[in-house]
Amino acid sequence: MEIKRRKFQGVLNILSFNRHFYVFGLIALGLIVLSFLYFNWSSLFLWIIIAAFIYGLLMPLIVSAYVYDFSGYYNFEWLKKFKFQDSEKNLILNINAGFDETSFILKDIFPQSELRVFDFYNAERHTEPAIVRARKVSHVFPNTQQIKTDKIPLDDNSVDMIFLLSAVHEIRSHSEKVQFLKECHRVCKKNANIVMVEHLRDFPNFIAFTIGFTHFFSQDTWKNAYTEAGFTNFEEQKFTPFMSIFTCKP
Repeated sequence: MEIKRRKFQGVLNILSFNRHFYVFGLIALGLIVLSFLYFNWSSLFLWIIIAAFIYGLLMPLIVSAYVYDFSGYYNFEWLKKFKFQDSEKNLILNINAGFDETSFILKDIFPQSELRVFDFYNAERHTEPAIVRARKVSHVFPNTQQIKTDKIPLDDNSVDMIFLLSAVHEIRSHSEKVQFLKECHRVCKKNANIVMVEHLRDFPNFIAFTIGFTHFFSQDTWKNAYTEAGFTNFEEQKFTPFMSIFTCKP
């Protein structure tokens, strides 16, 4: 099954999944403007507040459109530089948090390899409203299997490649992240590759998402988690100023 992306699908997803932020933001902005009619506010101060609200509401959408709709993220040209091999002997995992826009694409890229898809979403632990809404519209890859973050139902040293694409930040607890990565380490063959793509809690993402950048984790946090999980190789490459591609080996 080929999934054809609509124009501006990425930014429309962000707007839909996070609509509670925009509703609250517009209500707050409306109350502030109304308060100007009853209090002797400085016009300059009012316009500064309005500008800040507009920036906070629009900038995440602009950056999301750039990253998800115009950067080529979903055509996976960025993956070619790693020269991963497609083979009938390969077992590839794509692990998501309940929102899957990549499995059908990966199967087209690696048609000979066996692709298995796991979903670690846990309604009790992963409570972000955005991911709850995203699950309702996600395309489910055939035989996608629900798992827990502390147990991947595969044998030791059985996997050639694992994709973690904008998913693992939904695991908010550091100890849970480490436990999940330990499971990834356990099932990986010695020469396996893990490819993780994430926004970071850094300055470019602060400029893009303001306080929303706290939903992501820093490069040091990820490096520490992988190190604690037993990985000895951890490399980062930037894909746009706002996203990082991490490649790791056991």
